Amino acid sequence: MEHKEARILVIDDEPMMADSLKQNLEEEGYKVDTAATGAEAIELFDRGAHHLAICDLQLPDMDGLEVMRHVKDVRPETEVIVVTGYGTVAKAVEATKAGAFYFVEKPFDFEQMQPLVERALESLELRAETKMMRDRLSTRAEYFNIIGASKQMQTIYETIESVAKSDANVLIVGESGTGKELIANAIHYNSLRSKKPFIKVNCAALPKELIESELFGHTKGAFTGAHADKEGLVQHAAGGSLMLDEIAEMPVELQPKLLRVLQERSYRKIGSEKTYAVDFRLICSTNRLPADAIRDGLLRDDLFYRISTITIHVPPLRERAEDTQLLTEHFLKMYSQKYDRPITSVSQAAYQRLFSHTWPGNVRELQNVIERAVLLAKSNKIEPVDLPFDNGSLPEGATASAEWEVPPNMTLEDIEKMVIEKTLQRTGGNKQAAANLLGIYRPRLYSKIRKYNIDVSSLVAT
Repeated sequence: MEHKEARILVIDDEPMMADSLKQNLEEEGYKVDTAATGAEAIELFDRGAHHLAICDLQLPDMDGLEVMRHVKDVRPETEVIVVTGYGTVAKAVEATKAGAFYFVEKPFDFEQMQPLVERALESLELRAETKMMRDRLSTRAEYFNIIGASKQMQTIYETIESVAKSDANVLIVGESGTGKELIANAIHYNSLRSKKPFIKVNCAALPKELIESELFGHTKGAFTGAHADKEGLVQHAAGGSLMLDEIAEMPVELQPKLLRVLQERSYRKIGSEKTYAVDFRLICSTNRLPADAIRDGLLRDDLFYRISTITIHVPPLRERAEDTQLLTEHFLKMYSQKYDRPITSVSQAAYQRLFSHTWPGNVRELQNVIERAVLLAKSNKIEPVDLPFDNGSLPEGATASAEWEVPPNMTLEDIEKMVIEKTLQRTGGNKQAAANLLGIYRPRLYSKIRKYNIDVSSLVAT
């Protein structure tokens, strides 16, 4: 909404005041309606889409505060500037506490009102933009090829949106298979460097004696086998981003050199005294907890502080069980198309197995399981037999322990309540996932939750 497209409702029983405000506001390009009574104002407001109301607190038929409260009840985002005469200042203060943007005492001139109108509309726009961004993120199930609608993933999306445009170094921490590289991709391709190279180096995959040469390059004859000059990957990343995957696997003796590059924004090739300037944005990842890597002597603490301006913790799949179904559907569609197989769904029993698994390999393991199932499925639906689990055994991590024994003297309803609570705990509060595990439709689960007065949020918190 541009300021000049804003619609304003002027509520005042003094015709000269209302007409003067209307004329001045329309000269500024606003669309203006006027009302002389509270009843007329409420009728106009309910019919229109006003962004701002300018309301006199003394109206002939009702208290202006009532009108303001109606405005805020019906459309809370609408701003209200209250106008007060002598003796109603206390009421104006009350109106401000109730949500009015500002109050102005009579008499006033338009030069006094105009900047207030501008500021009120700017405030409205800012809140609308913020809400739009949050709504867009909070309902997003896919973000730059990252799949997940859980609260943890929404937080990661917001962090990416916040930091991508900066040049801040980012450290992504998470178990293997959680999607750290996808998050790195999202940061780079959402950044101002997106048109420049994105170079990725897996520090764990390169022999230790080759990492320095790969990163910084070498001159001819610098060491045995160096038959020609070679550019390093930091140079290939010029203007773009450099990702050091599994940074804690980088040889400790090489880490001070990387630290100097980050501090001085320059480097030397092996065997050369010449200094080369370099410009890249660093993104690192690790499947180790940084504190453990530092304690074990695998990661220098001074390098850690330099590379972790922003740290993103990626949760394992077992901690965002509500995303399991979303990821399953995504991979099912992807591999059904890839292998041209008419697999359209996953059976309830198969979902129960998927939700019961602890996924030590995280999203990558789930992806492999669904790819395998699509290839092996004998019908158009994935069944438990298509999954690589021992279908006759208990779910991973579950044992026939006292945890699942039924205490004595429990009624059938007590047992049903206990089972529903334990299932909701297992799925992290995700009701659709819990319904799939229990073999019932979601509305029936909702009915049971209401019947037993189950506090889902307290179950997730425990």
